[in-house]
Amino acid sequence: MSTMRRYALPVDQTGWRFQGQTETGFSWEYDEPRDRLLRLYDKAKRDQWDQATRIDWSTDLDPENPMQLDDRMISIHGTELWNKLDNKQKAHVRRHAQAWNVSQLMHGEQGALIATARIVQMAPDMDAKFYAATQVMDEARHVESYSRLLHEKFELAYPMTTPLKTLLEQGLSDSRWDFVYLCMQVLIEGLALAAFQRLRDYSKNPLAVAVNAYVMQDEARHVAFGRIALQDFYKELTDHERAEREEFLVEGCYLMRDRFDAREMWEHLGFPVAECVEAAMISENQRIFRAQLFSRIVPTVKDIGLWGPKVRAAYQDMGVMQFADTDLGAKLQADEDWAKDLDARRALNAHQAADAASA
Repeated sequence: MSTMRRYALPVDQTGWRFQGQTETGFSWEYDEPRDRLLRLYDKAKRDQWDQATRIDWSTDLDPENPMQLDDRMISIHGTELWNKLDNKQKAHVRRHAQAWNVSQLMHGEQGALIATARIVQMAPDMDAKFYAATQVMDEARHVESYSRLLHEKFELAYPMTTPLKTLLEQGLSDSRWDFVYLCMQVLIEGLALAAFQRLRDYSKNPLAVAVNAYVMQDEARHVAFGRIALQDFYKELTDHERAEREEFLVEGCYLMRDRFDAREMWEHLGFPVAECVEAAMISENQRIFRAQLFSRIVPTVKDIGLWGPKVRAAYQDMGVMQFADTDLGAKLQADEDWAKDLDARRALNAHQAADAASA
């Protein structure tokens, strides 16, 4: 059955196509790989999983609060716009806001799927091609998981936002392989990790928790992949080449900051768009959320060496410089451990249930 009927708005982006320049890199060197990337590749092969068996899809979502999130996560919470709504209207906003959020994650994962396939084609080194091949499978699984969550459980979806569409077009249209990395592995994947974490840590619905936790386990490797590949390459940049990449990075960060204002959702729901966006900008909870979105991006950018005055000034303007010295490796390891702990808890619960049934 077609999923088009699930979309709250016309999806004129469906079948979205644009012309891009692609350079194919064929490597003749098979014997001098980077150990760090090969270890990451080995881990990726070991950690492949199937959403159909690892996730318990029998869990239902509450139609009034699908992921069981605190209402303070809604950008207009606490405003007169929110306070004048009755309980039924608040439930309607909750469902749409959560579906809109997950929809953007799903579309971002499809962008990552396409980008990583291009990385396999464009990357100059064989070890990068090896790892990127595993990420293609990861991203396909993520699209599959979020699509199933939206279309089977929410029964509602939203199209891609304009900022995300713009960044994907810019990154995927460039013929230089590292711009695809910078767009996807640093900006989109880095921001997605922070968004996934928010849903994983604050959702009380076990299905929503599981989907986000298991996707984050993979994404931790993806961000590490981008760091390793770009650290080596960016050491050799000229000043002009570095300035080009920093310009792209700054523009992309501002696009990502505006990715979650949900203008089209508020318009669809009949709310005053400008007032809703302004409420989100002045909300303390939303300010913290926007800053946290960059908690994975800022230390990665510093690590790969794109840390010129323009980048630092942009991060100062955004109020996210506090993340510059974050121990990103520890955060990525914690993401992997979180997913493994969830598996262990599920296995223990299943064992206890089996014992109780046989008693």
